[in-house]
Amino acid sequence: MPSLELNGVAVNFPFPPYDCQKDYMTKVLECLQKRQNGVLESPTGTGKTLCLLCATLAWREHFRDTISARKIADRLKGEEMFPNAPLASWGTTATDGDKPMYYTDVPKIIYASRTHSQLTQVISELKNTSYRPKVCVLGSREQLCINQEVMRQESNHVKVHMCRAKISTRSCPYYNNVEERSTDRDLVNSILDVEDLVKFGIKQRACPYFLTRSLKQQADIIFMPYNYLLDPKSRRAHNIELNGAVVIFDEAHNVERTCEESTSFDLTPYDVASAISAVDRLLVEQAKEVHRGVAEDFNVESLGSGLKLDLATVAKIKQILLDLEAAVDSYDVPSDRGVTKPGIFIYELLERAHLTYQTKTAVYDALEQIILHLAGQPGVFLSTSGLQKLADIIQLVFCGEPPEPERQKQMEFNTTHFKVHIHRDTSSYKKKPTTDLWASSSSKKQGNILSYWCFSPGFSMQDLLNQGVRCIVLTSGTLSPLSSFTSEMRIKFPVLLENGHVIGRDQIFVSVVDRGPDGVHLSSAFDRRFIPENMASLGNTVANLSRVVPHGLLVFFPSFPLMEKTLEFWRANGHANRIENIKPMFVEPKGKGSFNEVMDGFYSKVTDPTSKGGSFFAVCRGKASEGLDFADTFGRGVIITGLPFPPKLDPRVVLKMQFLDEMCRRKAPGMKFLSGQEWYRQQAFRAVNQAIGRVIRHKEDYGAIFLCDQRFKSSDARANLPSWVRPYVRLYDGFGNVVRDVSQFFRVAQKIRPVAVKTPAAEASAAEASAAECLAEASSFSSCSSSGSCYAQKATVLDVHLPSLKRRRVDENGGASGIAKICIDYESEVQVSRRKPANLLDALDRGDRCHGDHAAGDDQDNRLSTLSLQHEKRMEDELRGGKRKIKLVQEQKLSVLEDVSKDDKDGRARQFLEDMKTSLSKENFDRIVQALQTYKKSDRLDLLLTETHVLSEDENTHGLLRGFYQFLRPHHKKSFDEKCRELTGRGCGYKPDHSLSKDEKKAVILQSGSAPKNQVHSAFLADVKSALGAEKTSRLFQAVHGYKKTDSYEDLVTTVVSLFTERDEDFHLLIRFGMFVRPHHKKRYEEMLDALIGQPGSAAEVLNEEQQQQKQQGEDRKQLNMRLGQDQ
Repeated sequence: MPSLELNGVAVNFPFPPYDCQKDYMTKVLECLQKRQNGVLESPTGTGKTLCLLCATLAWREHFRDTISARKIADRLKGEEMFPNAPLASWGTTATDGDKPMYYTDVPKIIYASRTHSQLTQVISELKNTSYRPKVCVLGSREQLCINQEVMRQESNHVKVHMCRAKISTRSCPYYNNVEERSTDRDLVNSILDVEDLVKFGIKQRACPYFLTRSLKQQADIIFMPYNYLLDPKSRRAHNIELNGAVVIFDEAHNVERTCEESTSFDLTPYDVASAISAVDRLLVEQAKEVHRGVAEDFNVESLGSGLKLDLATVAKIKQILLDLEAAVDSYDVPSDRGVTKPGIFIYELLERAHLTYQTKTAVYDALEQIILHLAGQPGVFLSTSGLQKLADIIQLVFCGEPPEPERQKQMEFNTTHFKVHIHRDTSSYKKKPTTDLWASSSSKKQGNILSYWCFSPGFSMQDLLNQGVRCIVLTSGTLSPLSSFTSEMRIKFPVLLENGHVIGRDQIFVSVVDRGPDGVHLSSAFDRRFIPENMASLGNTVANLSRVVPHGLLVFFPSFPLMEKTLEFWRANGHANRIENIKPMFVEPKGKGSFNEVMDGFYSKVTDPTSKGGSFFAVCRGKASEGLDFADTFGRGVIITGLPFPPKLDPRVVLKMQFLDEMCRRKAPGMKFLSGQEWYRQQAFRAVNQAIGRVIRHKEDYGAIFLCDQRFKSSDARANLPSWVRPYVRLYDGFGNVVRDVSQFFRVAQKIRPVAVKTPAAEASAAEASAAECLAEASSFSSCSSSGSCYAQKATVLDVHLPSLKRRRVDENGGASGIAKICIDYESEVQVSRRKPANLLDALDRGDRCHGDHAAGDDQDNRLSTLSLQHEKRMEDELRGGKRKIKLVQEQKLSVLEDVSKDDKDGRARQFLEDMKTSLSKENFDRIVQALQTYKKSDRLDLLLTETHVLSEDENTHGLLRGFYQFLRPHHKKSFDEKCRELTGRGCGYKPDHSLSKDEKKAVILQSGSAPKNQVHSAFLADVKSALGAEKTSRLFQAVHGYKKTDSYEDLVTTVVSLFTERDEDFHLLIRFGMFVRPHHKKRYEEMLDALIGQPGSAAEVLNEEQQQQKQQGEDRKQLNMRLGQDQ
């Protein structure tokens, strides 16, 4: 393993480090050696975690070597052991002049990250290094307890107290084995994460939670979520010793919020009422025992605690709760806003409930004993969350043990960065626990909420420094701007680093998209976000970008409400269908329950070799924006749809801004505060930067970033972007230029860094095998049709693909399972069987014979393309599958004179029948079948319309009604189109040439072969005017005339792309427009079309095919004229 020397320390690194990695490790060592705090930003993908571990552990070994050297020197009494390496050169840089003499002086490393899942990744990185320190991972009982009786309890604090009760009575068999197993070699010498610890505990029947307590004493590096450090209660509970320790916060962009939340609380009416109910129950229980003469006070020795409480003490606790409730509710609070007081007011309010520094210890001890007693009662559950909340409040508010003369000073110091806010409870108790079956009616009344909010993360940071830590290192991929971040922390950070990235210019594309394809300005500002034109333009923008971004596309919204409203608008107006047909949509859920299923579906869709990828819609500050891996094809592009400012009317946000403004006005010497407005902007851009970080995950990755809000055009906004992004930001005058340049970017990137070819699962599922016989006999579509045909055989395992049902494998031996299976099935290519049905009715008959046994239970299965939009694919597929949409548009609309191929027609007939069978009842399906047979024999359209009228009654089957248009005889198409428009509000796209018979079409083709060129142009322009309208057609004319004068290809393409990509049905016009492009620009135009179509060479083939067709028509015309001349 390569070794390099940095700041006099030999660092073993798994591979030769990049310059930015050397810079990062040098800064880490500077913090450790000089005992200085540091804020280090290094983009995701630069190996930040690996550098942090290697540098820190190398320094720790160097520190230890220094102690060894001094011990040897003492033994040698001044003699040099190695003349060429005097003692003075041994490790002095590691200790900055310290002279430690004992190995116990070697600092422990406290490594904190936001969640245990992130810590698991860190431990995985540690295993890749050459370092093997003694490791300990701290967790809660929630994660580590393996006693099933304890884990069955609903609330965490009840688990805590039941665990304590079992320990005190030694009735937990797992705890009893801890001492024996704590020295196990596999435990002590291995690097284990939480999951490994639980497996070890189950195997050895020893409690993992208390094993970590034992490991912590000897550990060199201790891993924990950072709320364990920042929350004083958790720190005491886990007995974390910080004196002399090195404290590292990884993923520190969330530290500010965690610091504030860990020292804040909200006491609701429910909390107080449930605490009163719990104490009431205890009083009744003990009063009965006294009445029976059992005892005048109850003894908790039954739990093994050895503690006693008399009834008078319990009654005092109840009185405290009643007085606290009365004190909080005594304020007449306006419904729209609350009452705000300085932080020190909390002592005045609690004193009215007899809670002071003098009484705090007695009250806290009594609360703990009551909770312990109630938690230990067998067979009885009573919510003690309110009692626990009060105990936590006492610990938080009455911190410190000041003597009487200094008490006022201590209280002022404790509350400097706090505000007390009393406001009405408007939650209607939606968040109440439902497990308290004995809650009294008093717990259901409304009242006031007492909030005690911290507004400075520096309060917690200063508390850490007071514990005597050696240094604090904060690091993340998104801490910019560093100056504002450090000023919030309220402690000095002499060591700063804003690191560069390991990627090159050809790996990143950043564009500010201030206007959509239709020219409408994009903005998520409060006054514009819900304007229909803005939402429509954003939908067009996402749909068009989904064409040019390969594989996975991430779309981030500022908030859940904005995302939900926008998606609802897109569903109603067709934008969602456009995106869905190109990249199936997956939406981040609000709850945790279905998140993994949605992510699995997205990953499976992107890796499906037959799909064009997937699109994932999420929110800034949501789970998807926080550390999830969207490397390589999973995140080739990220769209930021707006600036995620905090809700400005939220009381906590308002008070935070007011607090910062107050601090700025005071201007404390040597301290710099953000203003309220600066903090407000900082929060938005930090969330944006975190979302942007999803796109580039390692040195070989590449991707595009689209900032779709006009406010990103300002220089101030761009200055708040990460340093590795700022140099690459491009501003554009029109949307067409964005499409052109990003197409070129991905074309070059894919050539330089080709992606391995994706291959489908090698083995077919058992259900697919059983369907093979039906395919051979009835020549229906394969179950892997691009529009989801022939899914009847999957109906029996439909629950595999729905996150609301239990997940399990479809086929234990298959190559794909669960959501991956449905995603692979849905987008696979169409396979035409050997024996084709002659027409719609033949397909219908044979489809019945093939699938009659499998039709039951097939509801919706063939439409599950995504897990978003209620996990259903919208039925507006309209005659063509999502995967082949652009291709079919080309085939059907490139020229009205082109005959539809027989194979394509047969395929559409079979697919249409499958869609009808899965959407209609058997009775309606049979009636329509009979009507089709009658129509075939009698040519009576009126009878067919009568029976198909049922399809117009449900909006979801309107597409099926219009689908009949493609199979009607030419002389009925116009009448049917008018009838559909009358019934559904939308026609079938009728054009006069649709009423021509085959012979008539051939005649037109022959005639057009000798038509002058200007007639072809006139026909095209007529189609343009019909599709775009007068205003947009005028814009096109101006662009063409300008092109003729200036030969500016860029200006032409900007206008053309914006006009012809706004709607999918106009895309064929973009292809046909190639006739106006001059020869020296043809190649660039074809490359742009290839990028939009997603199939290299497709555009050239289409254009060449059109030219060949015109040429062939001319030849046919000449031959016809010659024959006519010979006949004459």
